[in-house]
Amino acid sequence: MSQSAGTYVAFDRDRLVAAGKLPEVARATKELLDRRKDTSVLIFDGVTGAAVDLDFRGTVGDVLARLPANTGTQAAADAVPAAPRGPGRPKLGVVAREVTLLPRHWEWLARQPGGASVALRRLVEEARRSGEERDRIRQAQDAAYRFMSAMAGDKPHYEDAIRALFANERTRFEALIAGWPADVRDYARSLAETAFRHETVMCSG
Repeated sequence: MSQSAGTYVAFDRDRLVAAGKLPEVARATKELLDRRKDTSVLIFDGVTGAAVDLDFRGTVGDVLARLPANTGTQAAADAVPAAPRGPGRPKLGVVAREVTLLPRHWEWLARQPGGASVALRRLVEEARRSGEERDRIRQAQDAAYRFMSAMAGDKPHYEDAIRALFANERTRFEALIAGWPADVRDYARSLAETAFRHETVMCSG
């Protein structure tokens, strides 16, 4: 069960009852609540793992009308035309700025293939990619932790599973949650997938 931006899920106790865009999940949840007055449903953001609090009073239309306006923002941003490029090297968009380094840094850069500018760009790109990967891992850990805290705090081995999640112990994590209800187990595993993905990439190299 992979997650994508804009995806939400609803759980009736330990059972997954709906997944999709927020209006779809809200509608399915409202219809379930109307059929079963004694049930309790939790909705989670599929990206952050955080619980989403919705007001289910009134009709389905009332519920949908009260949903947060969280759609269309990206589309509007994408519709903004890009600023015109200035003269120079338009494909790269190179910007000249002063960089202050120690003499030994300049000496090292001068020995790199392509010279100082190429070496600096390469170093910045490598650092940026490394930082983005760390951010993805942290966000996946946080998302899985939020969901597990809400849905699995009373499940066997919960605390050990949390430790394994943050310690990057994939095999141990999956073994510890193996006995949980299937939907809770599978969704926790799905949220945690990105946190463990870098381990597979590193081992495959």
